[in-house]
Amino acid sequence: MSENQNSKDKPLFEEIVKKTKTGITFPKNLRDLLFDEDRDVYFKLVVPKEKDKIVLEFLSEEQAKQLSEKFKATRPKSTKITGEKRVVEVKPSAQMSPSWGEYFIYDFKAKEKVQPILESAFYKFAETPINLEDAMGRVKYALVSFLSSTKSENAKLYFAVEKFLIDVIDKFNIPNLLDWVFDKIIKNIESKFLYEQALLVLVETSLKYRRWEKAELYIFYILKNIDNYSKLEIYNVMNSFKNLVKSVRWVERTDKIDVLLREKLMEYADMDIDYQIQIIEFLEDLNYIELAYSLAKKVQVNLPPDSIKIEDIRKIVRRLHKTPIAENKPQSSIDFDLEDEE
Repeated sequence: MSENQNSKDKPLFEEIVKKTKTGITFPKNLRDLLFDEDRDVYFKLVVPKEKDKIVLEFLSEEQAKQLSEKFKATRPKSTKITGEKRVVEVKPSAQMSPSWGEYFIYDFKAKEKVQPILESAFYKFAETPINLEDAMGRVKYALVSFLSSTKSENAKLYFAVEKFLIDVIDKFNIPNLLDWVFDKIIKNIESKFLYEQALLVLVETSLKYRRWEKAELYIFYILKNIDNYSKLEIYNVMNSFKNLVKSVRWVERTDKIDVLLREKLMEYADMDIDYQIQIIEFLEDLNYIELAYSLAKKVQVNLPPDSIKIEDIRKIVRRLHKTPIAENKPQSSIDFDLEDEE
């Protein structure tokens, strides 16, 4: 009887954990037991007045939202946490937590070691005033400490840290970090695919913050990367154009961006009919209607009457003929001829 009672009282999991400079991390075997990496997990955190324990209670997403609203209604606008060394003010927001699923898109060996370091950096960014030197020091440590001799592993690490910093830029409004990301991360990615993906992230963020000249520069490097594909890699070229068009289609663009995109797309306009149709559709998506219509008419005229694509191109021509033309772009002064000279 006593043995049965003891087995009931025995907890599911016991372990000794240590708080380090980077915080407290759940042991991996516990994470594997309790958590699904693809799902967000919410807790209610409670510390009693005696300060002798930390209690985490599982919550559903709905419960978490309800409690967050309740806490926000009963708390002052900011909460001051007093430590022995200094007083910091933590920015209040139910969303102020790392979004791990957005950072670690591609798995790499050092992921489990990098995550707690980035987590500690995140909460340094959350302090008011921001302890930027401390926060960035932790980010740099995560990069320097876990680089390996494998280019693909390093590229995934760099990409994860970039995604982390982009989230920091968005959540804490620090667009000045864009330069650091480009200089210290993007330029070190030795994977053509991830290099391009990382640049696309910078393009979207710089356009969001209306940093026009930065967006122009990043697009310029994406287009250079596209040109580095061989003639046998035309599928990759089209996929790169597709991703770039998707990133800039619905946002305000400068004249310089439009010049870059139009000219580069037209360089690839003299190909097989399937690729020509894709180029026409990219031009249409970017609202370069006159150019798209002109190219579509040219393709239509040159197609033999019995081509299986003739009806497809006719539909495109008719659609473009009815599409209104409207463009209004902000100005920019960046000179890309200087980039070519470099």
